[in-house]
Amino acid sequence: MQDVVLFVGNPNAGKSTLFNRLAHGHARVGNWHGVTVDALEKRVKMGEREVTFVDLPGLYGTEGRTMEEKSARAYIQGHPHAAVVFVAECAMLPRARTLIETFTRGGRRCMLVLTKRRRFERQGGKLDRAALETRLKIPVVYAEEDVGSALEKMLKGSVSEVSFADMGATFVPAKVGLGRFDRLITNSFFGLFFFAVCLLSAFYLTFGAHMPGELMKEGVEKFFSEFLGGFAEKIPSPVIRSLVAEGILQSLGGVLCFLPQIALLHLFLILLEESGLMSRLAFLTDGALKKLGLSGRAVFSLVMGFGCTAAAVTTTRGLDDREMQRRVILCLPYISCSAKLPVYLSLAASFFENAFLAALVLYMVGVFIAIIVALFLRGKTPPLVLEFAPLQIPQPFFVAKSLLFQIKQFIMKVSTVILAFLIATWLLSSFDFSFSLAAHENSMLAVICGKLSFLFAPIGMNDWRITYAALSGLIAKENVAGAIAMFYGAFPYPAASAFSFAIFMLTCSPCVSAIAATAREVGKKRAVLYAAAQTASALLLCYLVYFCLTFGAFTLFALPVLAAALLLVHEKVHRNDEYHPQRIHRRHLRTGVDVPAHAPEAERREGERREGGDGLHVETV
Repeated sequence: MQDVVLFVGNPNAGKSTLFNRLAHGHARVGNWHGVTVDALEKRVKMGEREVTFVDLPGLYGTEGRTMEEKSARAYIQGHPHAAVVFVAECAMLPRARTLIETFTRGGRRCMLVLTKRRRFERQGGKLDRAALETRLKIPVVYAEEDVGSALEKMLKGSVSEVSFADMGATFVPAKVGLGRFDRLITNSFFGLFFFAVCLLSAFYLTFGAHMPGELMKEGVEKFFSEFLGGFAEKIPSPVIRSLVAEGILQSLGGVLCFLPQIALLHLFLILLEESGLMSRLAFLTDGALKKLGLSGRAVFSLVMGFGCTAAAVTTTRGLDDREMQRRVILCLPYISCSAKLPVYLSLAASFFENAFLAALVLYMVGVFIAIIVALFLRGKTPPLVLEFAPLQIPQPFFVAKSLLFQIKQFIMKVSTVILAFLIATWLLSSFDFSFSLAAHENSMLAVICGKLSFLFAPIGMNDWRITYAALSGLIAKENVAGAIAMFYGAFPYPAASAFSFAIFMLTCSPCVSAIAATAREVGKKRAVLYAAAQTASALLLCYLVYFCLTFGAFTLFALPVLAAALLLVHEKVHRNDEYHPQRIHRRHLRTGVDVPAHAPEAERREGERREGGDGLHVETV
């Protein structure tokens, strides 16, 4: 016998954590919206029953304001006979009532799981679970109790239609509000300064000389070059020695040596997410992003882009509409992901002695280009509605688990796809078409890629190896660092060529995984068109940068001047579409959301409908 159990509730209520515990799954969890963006299914055995658990995106309301909410609502309505586990924070129980009453209308087997009990009680809240269970006539359990046993009993029980007509004395709301640090961090001046300092500190610890990131990188390099390389030199067969020393150790070490720095960047992102600061950053940047045709919600995806473009593209389902999603997806390739980091650092020594400054410049150039793209694609944005996740000290165990997962993913990628690609590269670059051992210049790869070497001749690199490295980056950006390490060791070209090539790698099409994620969101044709346009424009941009650097650094001023001129023209053409955010309203959820009288009727009804909770509800109009 098979049952379907849906996990339903508000964002950040703990659905994915409970799903992982009951289904022994590995769904991503986080202290911010947009973590679960699609239905995640897992089939498990519960006694004699075979149960399919489904983790759904969070819902604020039954209407489905964002794309992820609409997806969850459609899934629930498409499975009218599925059992439902409603997951609600203790403090958010009044707000969860609408969801529970709506989705049990007509009768379903259901139960209520209450999370974050300890914080609720510390803040003075009281909840009589037994009395609430009697009133609702459905199982009500705390998340720290034996939810599995209660779930089995619920599946054996009958359907029910829940009514929250009157909770009476079963629920006493907690006394909550903004603390001192919250008030400080949401101050526009201090908040932005605080986040800027955090970002620069993370970069300096990762890339700065004699900092942890640089020291660990040097340690990994020595391990591959001196320790493992010494063993490889003792291999008697010249072919196998070349394969191990050049095809595997040199190229693989050229990628894995950047693992410590990639791990530090991911650690910063995890801490930002789990501390609750991400939602504050969304609130602080909403005004500026509205001028770019985006909303504060876009920050979640843009910041995720520093980790992985493919994952960031997936999180865009948490945005309000398709048009904004497409605009954010077009901006994301210019936000440098962790896979581009090995490429930047492989090239950096050619144009900057200080790796910290080199990485910082390239990351900032990417952000600047993303801003330009957003300005050209600017459109109207809906009001920002989000809930502040509670500020908290990230749990060390969860941070370690998340970081180890990211490290594991990178190592698996390097040891499978990239290693296979590097071995194929060695084979093609070590043998000619008669399959005889040959120098790189006479190999099959040299003949094939030599026909495309003209692509980078305008930036002073008429070299088939550079062409191959660039093409390999379209599959996975880490391949570029591996190819450079295999063919050159240290990058041999001057500063102008190295920087121009870095600009190409920064602005070209993202990896295959990101293109596939884009295709799932916007369609295959549009994804291929985006990738082709980005790669073509990247070539033109790297030519322009090389021209400016070659004919004098002062000509680099032509780039921002040209961008400003194009934006002025664009502004005149689209002046009627300009949108001015008018003001920001903040009010505790228990008292409702303040929406100005001149707002559209639909917005005022939405504001009047929302109630309950211990977070901060933010709406900008």
